[in-house]
Amino acid sequence: MSLTYEATTRGPSASDGLHFHEAGAGVPLVLLHGSGPGVSGWSNFAANLPVLAGHFRTIVVDLPGFGASPDVDYDRPYPEIAAEHVVRLLDDLDIERAHLLGNSMGGWVALEAAASSPERIDRLVLMGPGGLYAPLHGPLLSEGARRLGEFLAEPTRAALEAWVETMVHDPATITPELLDERWANATAPRAIDRMRAVMASLALPGKAPLWARTGEIPHRTLVTWGRDDRMLPPDGAFFALRRMPRADLHVLGECGHWAQVERKHDFESLVIDFLTR
Repeated sequence: MSLTYEATTRGPSASDGLHFHEAGAGVPLVLLHGSGPGVSGWSNFAANLPVLAGHFRTIVVDLPGFGASPDVDYDRPYPEIAAEHVVRLLDDLDIERAHLLGNSMGGWVALEAAASSPERIDRLVLMGPGGLYAPLHGPLLSEGARRLGEFLAEPTRAALEAWVETMVHDPATITPELLDERWANATAPRAIDRMRAVMASLALPGKAPLWARTGEIPHRTLVTWGRDDRMLPPDGAFFALRRMPRADLHVLGECGHWAQVERKHDFESLVIDFLTR
């Protein structure tokens, strides 16, 4: 299958636009990546794009402040701002309604988009989403979050590798090529500063915590969670999920935070089944 790679801009200048890759045809499906050193839409979903593009018009976005997308000013928590940009991207592409699939921070952004613009979103697929997570049983700062903070405080190759290791259940999943790519992206000009700004914005005043607002989200939703997730442990899902009127939860065994990598084929099958039935 031939894949197309396109970039779009919004408004009078390129600084307003989001960069994206696109392939396939049919019902639009927008993929939203998580946060972390060296992340982009492509780094999260490149391997999944050919499969999903066989069923959907699949759009892999670099969220604001990541990858090839521009920076934005943070006067509110990042997910609220990024959600507005995602909806404006739908406007740019003349898409009336789309499915959203979000990993980690991208799941938080997807939920904020659904809450603020419910008429623009069809179904949601969430993978260990931020915002939905409420640490009722575990520590407020997970092992993965602690490793991420250590990297941002002292961005060494060793700190990056320690953080990446917490993303998976099986360390054999982590290839030298993956680490080289993440290190190159994470140490690109201004990449560290951009990541620090995103994380700092989460402490800014915004709406009520998302986990307390999930009753506002009526969309059919598939929540997937790695049983062995060390970034956002799955026990933190149940309080918020219980309040979502049309949500299903699927827990993947022998799987960490990167279900799209570690349980790739199972994850893709779940997504396709949920979005087409």
